[in-house]
Formats: sequence, C-alpha cells, structure tokens
Amino acid sequence: MNIALPRELADFRSEVRAFIEERLPTDLREKVQRNLGLARDDYLRWQDILAARGWLAYTWPAEHGGPGWSPLQRYLFEEEMGRACAPRPVPFGVKMLGPVIYTFGSDAQKTKYLPAIAANETWWCQGYSEPNAGSDLARLGTRAVRSGDHYIVNGSKTWTTTAQWADRMFCLVRTDPAAKRQEGISFLLVDMKEPGIEVVPIVTFDGGREINSVYLRDVRVPAEDLVGEENRGWTYAKFLLGLERFGIAGIAASKARLAWLQGIVRERREGEASPAGDRDLARSIAETEIELRALEHAELRALMRAEQGESPGVEANILKIRGTELQQRISELLVVALGVYASPFLPGSMEPGWNEAPIGPDHAPGLAPAYFNMRKTSIYGGTNEIQRNIIAKMALGL
Repeated sequence: MNIALPRELADFRSEVRAFIEERLPTDLREKVQRNLGLARDDYLRWQDILAARGWLAYTWPAEHGGPGWSPLQRYLFEEEMGRACAPRPVPFGVKMLGPVIYTFGSDAQKTKYLPAIAANETWWCQGYSEPNAGSDLARLGTRAVRSGDHYIVNGSKTWTTTAQWADRMFCLVRTDPAAKRQEGISFLLVDMKEPGIEVVPIVTFDGGREINSVYLRDVRVPAEDLVGEENRGWTYAKFLLGLERFGIAGIAASKARLAWLQGIVRERREGEASPAGDRDLARSIAETEIELRALEHAELRALMRAEQGESPGVEANILKIRGTELQQRISELLVVALGVYASPFLPGSMEPGWNEAPIGPDHAPGLAPAYFNMRKTSIYGGTNEIQRNIIAKMALGL
C-alpha cells in the first residue's frame, strides 16, 4: 500500500530498503520467492546479518537490546522484508519468548537470555501443544515436579516447529494437578541438550520435516529457569499467544506473494492460452487483493492504537483469521495459475534423474508443496474456529 509518510518515516523506509537490497543474499531471495524451503543455515545466515545491524530483535525496546522502533516502524520493516522476499526471522526467540522474558522474567533471566537471542546465538522452539491438548491448550498434561533446586519434567509435546534445530525450548508444564486447569500451569525454559529429551520428526504432506514430537522423560530443569511465578504460566502463555497471533497474519509476505502471482499471470497471458487467462481467475485475484488491502487497513488501525499505548485486543484474533485465510487462498491461486505445471513432485517417486529436469517454469516446483504446507496456517497459534469463539465472547459478549 502506498501511503503518505512523514519525512522521518519515509527516510526510515528508504534506509531499510537500501540495507535489504544490499545485504540480502540472492539465493535466499530466490528460495523464499519460489517456495523452495529454507535450511537451518539459510535462516542463520540472514539472521546473522540482521543481528549485526541490531535489527534481529526489531520488536524490542532499546533498554532490552532492541532498536526501540515504534509500531509503525516495525510495520514498515516487515513490509520491506516482504517486498524483498527476505526470510522472515524465526519468531520463537525474538517475537515470542523475548517479550515474555523482559516483561515477566527475572533480572538474571534477562541478562542470561536476551543478549543471546538478539545476537542470533540461541535457537528456541515452542513447547505448547500436546497430543491431547491442541486447541484446548489448558488440558496439557506434561508434569513438572519440584525436587530441590530443580523441576523434574515428564510428558510430551507435539507439532513443535524446528525442535530438531533448537538449542532450548520454552515449555508449558503442569505444576499443580489439583488446581483449576488454567491455574496449575507454569512456564519453564528447557535445555534441549538435557538427558531424557527425544525429538521425533513428523513428516508433513508436502514431505517437510519442520514439525516434531518431543518426549521428555525425567528431564531436569533448574528452578531458576521458571519464568515468573509458579502456577501463573497461563498468564504468560496468553500474553505470548497474543504476540504470536498478531504476527501470524503475515500481511507483508502475502502482498509479495500476490504481486508474484500477478506477474506470473501476466507472463502466461503473453504466451499460449492457459488457465491463467480465465476471467474467473482474474476475478479471484482482484477480490483477494481487495480483501488483503482491507486487512492491511485493519492492521494499520491496530498499529495506530498501539502507538497510543493501547493493547490490540481481539484485533489480533481477527488479523490471525483473515490473514491465514488469505495466505491459503493465494497459495491456491498460484497452483490454479500454473495448472498441470504445479503438480506435486515427491523426490524418489519417479525415474532416477527426473528431478534434475523438472517440467515447466522455474517457479513451478515449489508451488504444490507450499499449497499443502499452507493448510496449517489456520490451525497453529489457535485454530481459526477457536479464534471466532474468542471474538464472540470478548467482543460480542456471546
């Protein structure tokens, strides 16, 4: 969206754009644009560049090691990242745990963990969901029993993104089984190298291995790694989920994907007749662009209120719902636009050497896997059905 900016913000946007254009490696840009998947080293490479500039922890206030940007500056940064097809920083440390620690953590925890997160020295994962506690997170059963100056943790977590790469995990555990479900939960910081932790990959429909089951058997966690107070973890968990849902909308990335889709359609129209020339497809793309712009307006309104110190409230839930729906729709339209060329390819399922000579345009091979992978966006961070229940209760009083 082209909006008139005050001189100071316009200069800030120019600074960010110039930095990204100069420092973003071309191969990473192409991987993001073409949905080819990023390896651990890809994320670390770009995050090292941001960390060296002081921009990895871009949502943090200056007193905790961030750049101290305003909500509108953070918005412009994310927009420029999306426009350039830069990898989005892995959110678990910088956008989720960091704010929890500097808001609720001890001084020792702030000293120990925040600098390492901002410097891209520690990879975190999120230990929330369990086999019997997904959307109803308060049902979690992983137990932590105090034993001297440690907690002994037993249980399992699932859908744990990048656990195979993580150094540490922030984890919700039940410390008082006799209390009400939300009142007996605590928030622990767990070293993934501790004995008793097993990470088992869950292979997704697109062939990816980014999510995992994590099993914890008599894992010892120092009591000093309890965040805040024992049995008040639900308060910290809700705070973190609010941050997560606001960021899941991914409007900047969707704008870049939509622009790429429009470019593909224009290119195909110049060639042979194809599904890209259908009026129905053109109408769907136009409707999606209108809805995405409307959602961006909603995000900007929420950011303006944040500038005044107001909490986003149910706006975070609304952004999460509509943002993920539009992400899924854009991934679907990309597949429709490419037709048969977007058919999935599973490595090893064809004759040897077939995958060295993919059929169709260069941008085709990653589209089907991205489409399948995007089915999860309306589930993680709290399913969209649960988000609607929250909106009905909190905003409509139903």
